[in-house]
Amino acid sequence: MKGGSLILGQVGSESSNLLLFFLIAFAWSWFLWFLQMWGLNLYVAPFGPFVAAFLLTFRNEGKLGVKELFKKGFDPRIGRIWYVPIFLLMPVIAGFSLFTAWLSEGVFPGLTVLSQPWLILQNFVYIFFLGGPFEEEFGWRGYALPCLQMRHSALVSSVTLGIMWAFWHLPLNFMAQPPGPQYEAAFGMFLGSIVTMVFISILFTWLYNNTGGRIFATLLFHTMVNLSTYVVFPVFETQTGPLYYLISMIAVAIIILAIFGAKRMVREKKQVS
Repeated sequence: MKGGSLILGQVGSESSNLLLFFLIAFAWSWFLWFLQMWGLNLYVAPFGPFVAAFLLTFRNEGKLGVKELFKKGFDPRIGRIWYVPIFLLMPVIAGFSLFTAWLSEGVFPGLTVLSQPWLILQNFVYIFFLGGPFEEEFGWRGYALPCLQMRHSALVSSVTLGIMWAFWHLPLNFMAQPPGPQYEAAFGMFLGSIVTMVFISILFTWLYNNTGGRIFATLLFHTMVNLSTYVVFPVFETQTGPLYYLISMIAVAIIILAIFGAKRMVREKKQVS
């Protein structure tokens, strides 16, 4: 019974840590975003998940834990084959969604970035550090996802984290000057963003689990999500693009679950008898 009690204690500790993580992440970001609504923009609101992850890691594991967490964010040893979906999956989804929207609407947004390819690299670097990935991924996938997967399947963990991720963005839907077109429809767009982020969260978990828990993989993928969807192929500047984007995301997530399984999203190696 001693071993069982120890496991239960660890699980209980992880649950309290996870709850505290969400409380810190939401409190930091929401408070600063509400200040931004009143005209005070300190430009650090998105760092809520980052701050929560490193604070709790330092509290529980000390400086060595902080060092290890940060190291996972810049460790490129993720398996060369996984760079393919990291860099190509989202451009394909966003490009397909925009093309399908053009077939439906007959209107095509200007793709100025494609005619000036140096802007792609410039936007990639900016987005990586200041456009979401660096501020969020150490928290969402570096801290919260491992805690969730200690108790739940990869699918349940992805759905849970996707919902929390969507709610964390909620204040952006009500700003006088939203930071992007995906937030301009306020609550109506927010309801759709919950579904979208749940399915995209499945893609993040799939990449995270298959790259040895490397945050670097999710940092790159998050960058490609934002770069592909809002810069290279501006899906949300069309009327029907977001719907095709969501349908594409659901289709890809279902294929991943069918091939890799919902429990771990990692293909099990067959044992040779």
